[in-house]
Formats: sequence, structure tokens, C-alpha cells
Amino acid sequence: MLKQTIAACLTAAGLLALAPAASAQTNPITLSPEESQQLCTEWLPKLTERTAKLTDRINGGPEIRGSVANLKARAEDQRKKGHNDTADRLQKRADKRSGRLPELAAAKQKLDAFAGAHCKAGK
Repeated sequence: MLKQTIAACLTAAGLLALAPAASAQTNPITLSPEESQQLCTEWLPKLTERTAKLTDRINGGPEIRGSVANLKARAEDQRKKGHNDTADRLQKRADKRSGRLPELAAAKQKLDAFAGAHCKAGK
């Protein structure tokens, strides 16, 4: 679930970031005012909230399921029980998950840049 959510956020941010670059090579995409407003009022806030929730979850404490601290605590618990293979797998998951933070930060930056450039505050 977490992988799919991260992938969705990154894909959406990547598509939004590539839209201006792609339009320079081909015909520009024209949105109606209603479509533009829907994008700015519905999609961007949802994607921004989703990236924030994922970042909070990954940075959460040991009591937050799915956080890096939770995975590390579970790995340590498994190590104490003598289950080193399971502990190693949990540690690798924790390392991989913490590596997602820069990707989420980049996605949030792209979403904020798009919103600042294309969404008017007065709408």
C-alpha cells in the first residue's frame, strides 16, 4: 500500500512537472476554466496532503505502524529472539523506506511549484 501511494504521488508530481516541458515540443494542452479550477481545488490539495501524510508516517515514532522507527524496533526485537534473517529483512525495509523521504520532498516541491505557477489564490 505504501509503495503504491508513493508511486501515485511521484507519478502525479512528475506528470505535472513535465507538462510545461512537453508543451514546448508539442501543441499545448488547453484546460477550460472549470477543469483548471478542479485541478487546483481538488487534485493538488489531495496529492499534497497525501505526500504530507506519507512523510509523517515514515518519520513517525516506534508506535506508528509503517514508520522507520517501528521497523527498526521490530528488527531489534527479532534480533533479540535470534531471528537474524527476519531482522535483516526488516532493517532493509527501514533503510529503503527512509530513502523515500527525498523523493517525497521532491514531489511536494513540484506540486507546490505547479500550484504557485498555475493556481490563482483568488479562485
